[in-house]
Amino acid sequence: MNNFYVSTRDKQVHLTSKEAILKGISDDGGLFVWPDLADVKIDLNRVCQNNYKENAVYILSKLLHDFTKEELEQCVNNAYTDTFASKDITPVRKVGDIYVLELFHGPTSAFKDVALTLLPQLMSVALEKTDQKALILTATSGDTGKAALNGFKDVKNIGIEVFYPDQKVSQMQYRQMASQTGNNLKVLAIKGNFDDAQSKVKELFLDKDLNEFAAEHNVMLTSANSINIGRLVPQIVYYFESYKYLVNHDVIKMNEPVCFSVPTGNFGDVLAGYYAYLMGLPVKKFYVASNANHVLTDFLTTGIYDRNRDFIQTISPSMDILISSNLERLLYYMSNQDTEFVKQCMDDLNQKGKYQIPAQMLEKIQSLFGCGYIDDEATKQVIKETYDSNSVILDPHSAIAYKVAKDACEDVIVSLATASPYKFPQDVLDALGIESTSEFDAMNKLAEICSDPIPGNLAALQTSKIIHKDVISVKEMEESVKDMVEKFV
Repeated sequence: MNNFYVSTRDKQVHLTSKEAILKGISDDGGLFVWPDLADVKIDLNRVCQNNYKENAVYILSKLLHDFTKEELEQCVNNAYTDTFASKDITPVRKVGDIYVLELFHGPTSAFKDVALTLLPQLMSVALEKTDQKALILTATSGDTGKAALNGFKDVKNIGIEVFYPDQKVSQMQYRQMASQTGNNLKVLAIKGNFDDAQSKVKELFLDKDLNEFAAEHNVMLTSANSINIGRLVPQIVYYFESYKYLVNHDVIKMNEPVCFSVPTGNFGDVLAGYYAYLMGLPVKKFYVASNANHVLTDFLTTGIYDRNRDFIQTISPSMDILISSNLERLLYYMSNQDTEFVKQCMDDLNQKGKYQIPAQMLEKIQSLFGCGYIDDEATKQVIKETYDSNSVILDPHSAIAYKVAKDACEDVIVSLATASPYKFPQDVLDALGIESTSEFDAMNKLAEICSDPIPGNLAALQTSKIIHKDVISVKEMEESVKDMVEKFV
């Protein structure tokens, strides 16, 4: 078995897992993948007996080959000890006839915490045997930014710069990022949308002059987005954890396949599920749930990926994405690891804004991936109906996945809940027909009817000071990175 990671666009690129985590994105613009992923088979009996941290070490040891067991145990313990409000880390709750996997009990109340409490630990270990420092550049549609800032705050030898689309994240997401303290970070609003920020960050990673400038200061540029394999693989664990719950609660028998419904923007969360499937998780189907920016629904229906469309700002901002970066990894595996094919698709996307896959490949993808989407009005209706029927309040992203899960009419389906409703309190209250005067008024009113209390990190925002106020153009991002390199050193 080959233990090297390769680029989705060039199979001749060979990196260890530590090198891939530190590099983030390949020099050719591709993402790092492990060709032998499907040769791994996870022991489901062992999974069902392990606790979360034990499963994390077990599963990650199959993927991050140059990390010792002791290193992984240290990383996992640092990441998941007393950092999540639930002892199960990612608990499952039955809501109606749907099993909801709650991924929002971490320090920033979003699913990104599961990976972004662990990635700083993995990156620190990977840096130990080098004499370099790392500067993380991250574009965020809302949740990644705060989770990354929280995870990397004041971490030795690592700096972080976060770019978010100005006026296109929720007020809670904005306040979480804009009030972030720490000596090694910078937070900037960008004039444009998430795709503008993400495309520019990718461009900066590949900018030869910028990388040489950073290298002169003994700094490497890397990412905390799900394009980084170290951000992606920790998310595999909670798919196995949800399966453990279903088996241990006699919902299913061992080896019986289940379905998942995943709210999706950048395709990273559902891709982690696909990785779990390749590693032996019994899955009947993944349902890719989208909002009004339904570029993935169209792709999974027609085989044509086309970002040439209007960008729609919705009440589920973390899904307001037209370029789903992690889809590239799915194309790699579904094309039998044809890196030339993947490169051509990505070149077409870059130059023409779209690409098309062969009918046979589309059929192969459709055998495992279903899809669906709803707009804001329908999302609000789901929030209200779920509360009226089950006394459970879902955030907008989770509501979209819940609706797609219900429409799928599967015997057993797990719907991923990716954020606390307290992160989007005004939109949630609006859906319930309750008026509010501000985000914090809404949060307090929501607490009167929600079975879960306000998470401490969100309650603290009421008195937090706004520190980061700068708004820059996309063109100014490079100069900002250079400034960060010099100050960071």
